[in-house]
Amino acid sequence: MHALWEAFQEGGWGMYPILFWSVVTIGIIVERALYLFGSSINKEMFLATMQKCILAGDIAKAVKVCSAQNAPLARIVQAGLVKVNRPDEEVQAAMDEAALREMPKIAARTQFLGLLANLAMLSGLLGTVTGLIKSFGAVSAKSVDPSQKATILAQGISEAMNCTAFGLGVAIVGLIGFAILNGRTQKIEDDINSASVQVLNLVVANREKVNLAGLNQQAA
Repeated sequence: MHALWEAFQEGGWGMYPILFWSVVTIGIIVERALYLFGSSINKEMFLATMQKCILAGDIAKAVKVCSAQNAPLARIVQAGLVKVNRPDEEVQAAMDEAALREMPKIAARTQFLGLLANLAMLSGLLGTVTGLIKSFGAVSAKSVDPSQKATILAQGISEAMNCTAFGLGVAIVGLIGFAILNGRTQKIEDDINSASVQVLNLVVANREKVNLAGLNQQAA
């Protein structure tokens, strides 16, 4: 840790904007990871349970199963199930409306990680350039003691390289986080699209069973 602190100090002013981008990047990664991985659901098991309930006409149980799951997919399916005694178009509209509420929450803020990675890298590059300008400017200045020029040059190059390394490190973390979280986001969205269609098809194909299986109780 002491070596890292020394490297940070040697990096000069350019390290502070990179530090800011790193804090924002890590914050978004942690928050998105908690939400996305916490919103995961076993799609196959969920669909099997829905199929069993719908084929048995037990919509009340299907809604209860959805309520117990803290996942966007379950909330979208639940929105359609509570409208199952209405025409097919209204069931689809209810699920679409729920999807419009849930989808933005799934994709929120993840796209900023790519921007933050670029900002960290560019901030590192800016710190590198200013460090080199300062070091070579001091070396070329006549007012600088010749015996100190080598030290000043080494300090400037150290500042430049530390900024570069820190900026690249934050950029790599941001891009890796973006790749993982974006992949997870895409998987959840694909699961929602496929599962919601399958549940709707089950409801449409088994509407007679559903209507005979206590819809009045569910509506109450």
